[in-house]
Amino acid sequence: MHWLTNWLWLHDKFLGIEWSFWKVIGWLGTVVFFSRFFVQWWATEKHQRVVVPDAFWWLSLAGCLCLLSYSLHKKDSVFIIGYLFSWIPYVRGLMISHRVAKSQLQCASCGSSCPPKARFCAECGGSLSLKSAAV
Repeated sequence: MHWLTNWLWLHDKFLGIEWSFWKVIGWLGTVVFFSRFFVQWWATEKHQRVVVPDAFWWLSLAGCLCLLSYSLHKKDSVFIIGYLFSWIPYVRGLMISHRVAKSQLQCASCGSSCPPKARFCAECGGSLSLKSAAV
């Protein structure tokens, strides 16, 4: 177990890293940004088709903003440019997702969401009417 302690605490620093508030922000941004892939993978496996859930867009946005703030603090032009505009598609993805969710029809029989132009529920086969539009 002594080897693990020596590996984690190198030169009296955790993982050999000089930690500061901004270093934590940078690592947090990296972890949050990376975690979005697990969210998307889980949703795709759950639905057995490619799915990009809202959590993916939120994690992308949060990670991007943390990394942008860290790069601004470090005054690193490469990373500033890399994250300066990358939040735009994440916000757009959230806007599209919200619009699609608002336009879904709700099946009166089973309660599942159906595409706006559907006439029958894909889950139970029940007939959809204009009255079943989601609020």
